Amino acid sequence: MKMNIAIGNDHAGYALKVKLMEMLKDEYDFTDYGCYSAERFDYPDSAEAVANAIMEGKHERGILICGSGIGISIAANKVPGIRAAACQSYFAAKYCRLHNDAQIICLGERITGPGEACEMVKAFLGGELEGGRHAGRIEKIHAIEKKHSK
Repeated sequence: MKMNIAIGNDHAGYALKVKLMEMLKDEYDFTDYGCYSAERFDYPDSAEAVANAIMEGKHERGILICGSGIGISIAANKVPGIRAAACQSYFAAKYCRLHNDAQIICLGERITGPGEACEMVKAFLGGELEGGRHAGRIEKIHAIEKKHSK
């Protein structure tokens, strides 16, 4: 059974999203949460849609793309329970899964080329939390979130 991915972007991430969907189409099922062109679009809208879909259990992982990967990650991380990682290297993409159990990788089309982005997404999608001390740290993140949600 194919992993189910949520993908979203703003206008500055549209071209990279198209390339990533082409790479993903044979190995993964995915839903595109927009935007659907290079016309101006606000990244918080797609970030919230992807993060909510993951928290609702509709998708196992998510990919978000904007110009830098930073703004869209900040917006996604506002959804309680989400760990969205802005990644600018293969190492970060791999270890945000292995050590941080990130559910969403956030990429910057203006920072990361399509070839590198494809390799980063493959590393992200192929990784699983290593557990051990890393699982304890995830629990501490949940505790911080609970403390501040009151």
